Formats: sequence, structure tokens, C-alpha cells
Amino acid sequence: MTTLRKPKVAMLTAGGLAPCLSSAVGGLIERYSEVAPEIELIGYLGGYKGLLLGDSIVVSPEVRAQAHVLHRHGGSPLGNSRVKLTNNADCLKRGLVKEGQDPLRVAAEQLTKDEITILHTVGGDDTNTTAADLARYLASNNYDLTVVGLPKTIDNDVYPIRQSLGAWTAAEEGARYFENVVNEQSANPRMLIIHEVMGRNCGWLTAATAKVYRERLRAMEFVPGFNLDRTHKDIDAVYIPELAIDIQAEAKRLRLAMDRKDCINVFISEGACVEQIVVEMESRGEAVERDAFGHVKLDKVNVGAWFSKQFAKLIGAEKTLVQKSGYFARAAAANIDDLRLIKSMVDTAVECALRGEGGVIGHDEDRGGRLRAIEFPRIKGGKPLDLGQPWFDELIKGIGQPMGTRMFVKH
Repeated sequence: MTTLRKPKVAMLTAGGLAPCLSSAVGGLIERYSEVAPEIELIGYLGGYKGLLLGDSIVVSPEVRAQAHVLHRHGGSPLGNSRVKLTNNADCLKRGLVKEGQDPLRVAAEQLTKDEITILHTVGGDDTNTTAADLARYLASNNYDLTVVGLPKTIDNDVYPIRQSLGAWTAAEEGARYFENVVNEQSANPRMLIIHEVMGRNCGWLTAATAKVYRERLRAMEFVPGFNLDRTHKDIDAVYIPELAIDIQAEAKRLRLAMDRKDCINVFISEGACVEQIVVEMESRGEAVERDAFGHVKLDKVNVGAWFSKQFAKLIGAEKTLVQKSGYFARAAAANIDDLRLIKSMVDTAVECALRGEGGVIGHDEDRGGRLRAIEFPRIKGGKPLDLGQPWFDELIKGIGQPMGTRMFVKH
């Protein structure tokens, strides 16, 4: 293959939304315009779907001039999709390739046709492991292209990256969401409110959302002697995939709390107890839907509803309310903490890309937390929440949840 000499950059965003996609795209456009304004930029629309179909948009001078506006927006200006380039059958079924075509080859040939020398992928572990597959294919077939990923996931569960883009904002937005929902406890006696938070394998977002919520709660003023006090609004339990849950013991504890204050507030990860629920569904002969990556579709499992059924009678709840903050939180614009992180990662991504160094940008936990391009083979999802962190220990003790539940860590 002919080696491409003239630099040309492509960007794509993929997977679910996170409060960083628009800002990351805007940041990449700004940084290239600052350090190498002569380089042409394009964006593939709809993630890897757009790459396979050759559906792209050129970053015009007008867009470059207004790129800063993207920092104030949620969502993705390029659009997302969930496509796994090594899942030939799924790509064929969705009309992204033709019979007999290899999606990796189709993607590589489109990049060559578009004369791309640098590809920036913004996504979570699935997006970046797919980018790793693509980078590996390109290298083995002598395609001259550098792939540099940015880690987007509100789950904050990518090895070995210390902090993923968008997670801090999602925790803050989830806390803000529950500040309104929690007032429903005053609408009915013996109210059980379940706040379901996103997080398939990792409880970081659920725990971090609870942490931020309680910090904001402590800063609020209350009128003594009324129903809407700090006790009624506080959290009574946090359930995450990393912790085993003794349903009977927890029901006994929460029933006492219900008798005392007439309401219970629970934060739960959407991935908590999924394996148990799936076994129950399959034992009833129910089909369990999975996505292109083989993941159980969590919206079909509905963990919050399952927990409400488990607990409602056991704790004597008169009414149960399940509310999910995920779509609210993940579609937000990045907060100040994420904007700072995005800026540092984008600058590093551009620097690495221009010198031909591929990988996923992040603070490498195996290299002393240094911000660098982490080698693609080392990137994987499913990193659990570190239960030994002081802030998590303080959270569990603060809500009165027994430490004995910390007996099982899911790897």
C-alpha cells in the first residue's frame, strides 16, 4: 500500500453518550487549529457505522471558528452508534457491509480512500477495544495510520485509566436529579424510592453519585420539626455490582428505618444482581436480549423494578417509586472538572497523534498515574470500584449500611 504523507485527521464518537463528547470533539478541533491549522479535519457520522459507510463531514473554517461553543453542549455533534468491527454477522445484518466483506477491511479501505493518517476515537472500553482491533489490523496490513483514543464512559471502569471523561459530570447530574425525585417521599406514607444509576459492571457512578448527593444535602438548610428534613432526604442504602447483598438482612435493617422515618431512599447500580435476575428470567423461559458486544441489554432486565418487588413487602412499603437518572446524567454538558480533564487529554492526544504514537489517552495507573497514550492491548473494561477508597468507606458508614456486605468483589 502507498504510504500516506500529507496529514489528515478523522474523528468519531461511539457507544453510549457521556458528558464529554461534544467538548472532546470541540477540543480536538481547537487544538489542531492552534498547533497545525493546515491539517484537514473530518468527522465520521454515527461512529464506526459512518466509517463503514463512508459517511463523513468536513470541518469547515466556520466550524473551526465556533468550535468553542461545543463545550457548552451535551450529546455528540457527530452522532454515535454501537458497532463492533469484528462482529461480521451483526455488521452484515445492519447493512453496514456486504456478504463476504470483512468489516475491518472495509473500515481500513475507507480510511485509505479518505486519505486519513490520524483517527481519533472517543468512546468507552468497547469503542477503544474496537479501535485496538482496527489498529492491529491496520498494522498487520501495512496501512499507515495512527489511532489515538479518548476514554469516554460514565461508568469509569476502564483498565488502567484512573479517570474516564464524563464520569464526574454524570455523578453531579445524577445527584441533582435525585434532589427533586427525593421530595416524592412527602407525597405518600411509607414510601420506598429507588434511584437506579447506570453502571453495568462497576459501581463507581452509583457510589460517586451518592457521595455528591450527600455532600449537597449537607450544604442545605432545613426547618426543624417538618417532614422535609435531612433525615427524610438522606440515603439509606447503596447497592453496587461489587457487593453481595443479603436481601433478608437488608430488609430487616430497612424496615426499622421505614418504621422510624416513614420512607426509604435507595441508590442502586443498573448492573447489581444482573446475573441472578438473568438466571430467573431464563428459568421462566424468557429470552434475554444482548447487544452486538454480547452484553445483556440492561433496560430489558430492569434491576430497579426487580429490587422494588424484592423489598416492597419485606419492608412494608405502601408505595414504591423507581426512577432512573442515566439518560438525564449522560446527556449533560461537561462540568468544570471534566472540562479541565478533557483539555489535558485532548492536548496530549494531539501531541501523541502528531508524533505517530497510538493508544488511548489516560492517567496510567500502572505507570504512576502519568498522562500518556496507553497501549491498546492493555485497555479493557470491567474495572471494579476500589472498595478500599476512604471516600467509599465514609459513604457506607455514613448511611449506616453494615460493612459485612463488603464480602464479594466481582472481577
